[in-house]
Amino acid sequence: MDWLQGVQHLREHHQPGVLVTVAAVRGHAPREAGAKMVVGPRRTWGTVGGGNLEAVAIERSREPLPGPEMLTMRLSDKAPHEHGVQCCGGEVTLLLEPLPVPPSVAIFGAGHVGLELARILARHDLELHLIDTRPGQLHPERLSALEDSEARVVVHEVALAPEHVLKVLPAGTHVLIMTHDHAEDLAICDQALRTPGLGPVGLIGSRAKAVTFTAKLKDAGHASGLSGIRCPVGVAGIAGKHPATVALSIAAELLPLLLSPR
Repeated sequence: MDWLQGVQHLREHHQPGVLVTVAAVRGHAPREAGAKMVVGPRRTWGTVGGGNLEAVAIERSREPLPGPEMLTMRLSDKAPHEHGVQCCGGEVTLLLEPLPVPPSVAIFGAGHVGLELARILARHDLELHLIDTRPGQLHPERLSALEDSEARVVVHEVALAPEHVLKVLPAGTHVLIMTHDHAEDLAICDQALRTPGLGPVGLIGSRAKAVTFTAKLKDAGHASGLSGIRCPVGVAGIAGKHPATVALSIAAELLPLLLSPR
């Protein structure tokens, strides 16, 4: 179905849109109840009948919509509109449902904590990027627990310089840094502070690690050091060092940011 292709296109290109559905029909109309169309910023998929009806729906869909909205139109020559007259004689009610851009999260380091965190986040409607430099960490068999994910999982296997992945992440991506190597962590922090358009950045580690990284980042030219990167990341009230517990602490801090209205 064309409208399903539209939904997929918008999600893959991180664009918002609106799903338009013919909710009810009285009398004669160009499409039956249930017909759908997706309206994106520059194109549409599917149709709800063309003409004045569809033009009005597209116009309204490209205006700010705070939430789902019903739009009822009479298709009569006595109800002209700037987009032309439709004289089918019926009445059509359209349901306009916003299709927001799913939030994006990048986990650098798919170790014990990273994988546990991915399992939690993958149960939500978001785009989940997994990055690791170690052979086998992102092997499909190891990631089998994510096969039934609601999230769209994007795997980045990089042999060197994982920080370069930051440049290809969607705007506003929430970044979590938890690799096996402090040198990698530092390089990613350094590049994250140089990459505009990212969302919040968190670094796993102790307060001692935060102090060390602050000094090294200042030496690298970042006057404020680690400022702007949360370290330690996670909810302080959730104590424990087991990977699942640490992952839960991080998810508890992150999910309210991801699920809040955007």
